[in-house]
Amino acid sequence: MNILIIEDEPNAAERLITLIRQQKQVTVLAQLDTVTGSVDWLKKNPAPDLIFMDIQLADGLSFQIFEQVTINTPVIFTTAYNEYALKAFKVNSIEYLLKPIDADELKAAFTKYETLIGKPSPDKMMESITYAMQMLTKKYKERFVVKVGEHLKSIEVGEILFFFSLEKTTFAQTTDGRKHILDFTLDQLDGLLDPARYFRINRKYLVRVDAIKDMVSHTNSRIKLVLKTSDDNDIIVARERVQEFKDWLDK
Repeated sequence: MNILIIEDEPNAAERLITLIRQQKQVTVLAQLDTVTGSVDWLKKNPAPDLIFMDIQLADGLSFQIFEQVTINTPVIFTTAYNEYALKAFKVNSIEYLLKPIDADELKAAFTKYETLIGKPSPDKMMESITYAMQMLTKKYKERFVVKVGEHLKSIEVGEILFFFSLEKTTFAQTTDGRKHILDFTLDQLDGLLDPARYFRINRKYLVRVDAIKDMVSHTNSRIKLVLKTSDDNDIIVARERVQEFKDWLDK
């Protein structure tokens, strides 16, 4: 198997090659560390069987490579980015490995590669990469402007424990226990806030992980939450969201 390594950290590249050779007979065609160098190599050489590609390279994001040269080869990304931004990679010929790379995860990636041999889907891959790039470069909301009496005040997102909806009005509850009216719906906020920090537990609540004071098993496999500064005694994680909620807590 001929592979191409695109990685700008020498130690990471060396470890990756060592792990690969423990599992497969491979020929490393080249080890590249920049977007520019990778584009040049891919234009001048036959396609490898498989590419291992870091996302953050010395001169930019590796996604830029796909904008300059057509790649029909399956790609396994190696990265330190978290899985929230990388969920788009779990499709077609794309896989990702979080650093530090684990041997078992590498083995699973090879297994996926072997099931995809002969079935490349460059259009689908580009669609996924475009989405992933948008996710990785997305800027989440950092503050909100609220009205306090006759005055306007800017509140940092880090001060907000949770958001909730009551009688068609959305509130942000801060660490000091105050409630502030926002001109956003919870659906809108769900797309504006970092999903690593906030989770939509039901139709009425969007909570921050450190706002949770206690969790109690509830009827029908649901979970009842006690939130800091809240006097609501009926905050329930919707049953259809329970497993995703547990996964979110376990990150």
